[in-house]
Amino acid sequence: MNRRVLTVVILSLFLGGCAKVGPTPQAKPLPGRVGGTPAITVAREVSPAVVGISNLARVKDPFDGVQVVERGSGSGVIFDERGYIVTNYHVVEGAEALVVSLADGRQVEGRLRGGDQATDLAVLKINSEGLRVADLGSSDQLQVGEMAVAIGNPLGHEFARSVTVGVISALNRQISVGDRVFQLIQTDAAINPGNSGGALVNAHGQVVGINSAKLSAPGVEGMGFAIPISKAQPIMESLMSRGTVERAWLGVKAGTVDGQLAKEFKLSRGALVLETDRSGPAFDGGIRQGDVITGLCGKEVKGAGDLSDILDGCKVREKVPVLVNRNGKEIKLNLVLSGMP
Repeated sequence: MNRRVLTVVILSLFLGGCAKVGPTPQAKPLPGRVGGTPAITVAREVSPAVVGISNLARVKDPFDGVQVVERGSGSGVIFDERGYIVTNYHVVEGAEALVVSLADGRQVEGRLRGGDQATDLAVLKINSEGLRVADLGSSDQLQVGEMAVAIGNPLGHEFARSVTVGVISALNRQISVGDRVFQLIQTDAAINPGNSGGALVNAHGQVVGINSAKLSAPGVEGMGFAIPISKAQPIMESLMSRGTVERAWLGVKAGTVDGQLAKEFKLSRGALVLETDRSGPAFDGGIRQGDVITGLCGKEVKGAGDLSDILDGCKVREKVPVLVNRNGKEIKLNLVLSGMP
């Protein structure tokens, strides 16, 4: 992302109640097609709800003066008429100020309502009227092969609200970033730097994912990823209402039982516990290194990625059942989840 001195408008901005996400609407066709292709209609309907986001900072120039520069840029999606915008956490991370560029040409100050590094999601608030709001769909209903349209600002604001078209290539793809495993939508619609935080849209004009250029498979082209909107919505709601996300924590580092591991443990599924935090609820509840977790909160655990997905639906201080396989023997444990430190 290139650094550059912004306009006087942005300099003036630098110096210068929450809504609840409703139930997922049923998909309905857009009113007609323009030019014979659904992608044109989707772009016309959704693009006005996609914004550009500038991450600003003060830096010293060679003459000991101070300039306001753009540290980076990305995209966002307006999802509430009161001015709430969802984007990626890494787009706004470390910002001293944020400027939001709307589709009608307005540049307004954005304020960070809250961010969640664990899911790479953040919510901004702007005070503007006449906003176009995106229609949020359900990523749970997606099928491999259906049309996918990515809308965002690849490579900066010069290419604002660019549209790329592809298909849903795969669902529930696991990508590891640090000790967090993301289950993502894979698409061949181009997602480049600057597209982060933009919209992945289905043929009905509904946002089904939040694009992320950070979550990617290194060295592979034609393979983009998006955070499923059905998993993002509870995070967005929490960030709007509280500014933070209270997330249940298990306190283990785990790997998926497959391939050679499956043969060694004589299991076809599960999450192998590689490490336990001695201050965490898993250790307190009796889970040990080498155990294979096969069930959590009454749900099947097929791999390491399932742990974070299940925990996202659990509450802090909730007592939950856990099934583990230890040396070929199934053990039932109960533990009390704590908040993520």
